[in-house]
Amino acid sequence: MNEAVFYITAGIALIATGMVIISRNAVHALLELIVSLLAVAIIFYLLGAAFAAALQVIVYAGAIMVLMVFVIMMLNQGARTTAQEQQWLQGRNWWLPAVLASVLLIQLLYLMWGTDSGQGSKAPVTPKSVGLTLFSEYLLAVELASLVLLAGLVGAFHLAAGAGGTYPDES
Repeated sequence: MNEAVFYITAGIALIATGMVIISRNAVHALLELIVSLLAVAIIFYLLGAAFAAALQVIVYAGAIMVLMVFVIMMLNQGARTTAQEQQWLQGRNWWLPAVLASVLLIQLLYLMWGTDSGQGSKAPVTPKSVGLTLFSEYLLAVELASLVLLAGLVGAFHLAAGAGGTYPDES
C-alpha cells in the first residue's frame, strides 16, 4: 500500500508543479507550490526521513512561502490588480488545489496512524546531524542560497518601486 501512496503523492506533486508553471496569477501559483512542497514532504516521510519531511514543511511550505507572500504584497500593483484578484478568488478556481491538498491530508493521516510509516530499520536523522552536515559540509551552499534569496527580495523591491511604487522614505 505504501507504494500506491508514493505514486499518488508523486502524481499530486507533478500536477501541482505543472499548475505552478502554467498559472498566470502569482498568489495562485504560490498556493499550488505549497501543495507541491507538501507532497514532497510526504514522499520524504515515506522514504523514512521523517525529520527531513518536517523540515520541508517548516522551512519551505512555511517560512519561504510566507516570505514570498510578503514580496507579492510588497509589489502592490494597484486597484486594477485588486479587482482582477477578486474575480480570480471565486470558488471554481480553488477546487483542484483543494482536492489535491485533501488527498495529501488523507494520505498523511493514513501513514501516521495506519502503517509503520515505511521507516523500517533505517537510522534516525536527528536535528544535530542535520545541523552538523549543513554547517560543515554544505556551508557554502547554505550561504549561497541565502544570498540568492536576499538578491531576489532586493530586486523585487526595486522593480516594484520603479514600476510606479514608492520607496518607504518617499511616501
